[in-house]
Amino acid sequence: MLRTIFSMYKHAHVLVVDDNSPDKTAQRVEALKDEFPGSLHLLSRPYKSGLGRAYIDGFKWALQHPYSYIFEMDSDFSHNPKDLEILHKACISHDVDVAVGSRYIKGINVVNWPFSRILLSYFASFYVRIITGMPVKDPTAGFVCYKRKVLETINLDEIRFIGYAFQIEMKYNAKRLGFPIAEVPITFIDRELGTSKMSLNIFKEAFLGVLQMRNFDIRPAEESPAS
Repeated sequence: MLRTIFSMYKHAHVLVVDDNSPDKTAQRVEALKDEFPGSLHLLSRPYKSGLGRAYIDGFKWALQHPYSYIFEMDSDFSHNPKDLEILHKACISHDVDVAVGSRYIKGINVVNWPFSRILLSYFASFYVRIITGMPVKDPTAGFVCYKRKVLETINLDEIRFIGYAFQIEMKYNAKRLGFPIAEVPITFIDRELGTSKMSLNIFKEAFLGVLQMRNFDIRPAEESPAS
């Protein structure tokens, strides 16, 4: 994945967030730093504390650097690196602050998922739209481009969820704070190696979390009370 991205986007920087993975991800990234000096970065966390916390730590790291556009994506090729350019262009060419790589904006574009999981994901997305009123057809998507000002405005310390509900909450915060969101069609190809992070607890968090989000007091970061 790293070599593919750097071969396509010469000026990109990549941050890998690793939660002490047993597959020695951190060591492999460290070994590649000499190959991509100044462009490849590693954020090692001592233990797993959830998908959402890993992304938030990554966002905070990115905001400490002068990046104008910040992307999140999986590194197992379920998200195609070629689509990074499509997300980037959506934010540049249109009045859009958040571009979402959507599996459902043009039909159902998912490969290698069992039919039962496709139905679960599709109708979960429909449920989110009904409950939140957010017009995003793929609210759990994890392939997103944010303009810097979006992540600067969202109070990342007040994001409550750590599983897949995190993805919904980020988009919900962005929409409630007035940032335009656009979806661009992608094809999602399920991983061939490894296992999904989906679990019953994560599903429960997402299902119940959507109900709770309607009552959240969402304020820009600078308006939040000091801790």
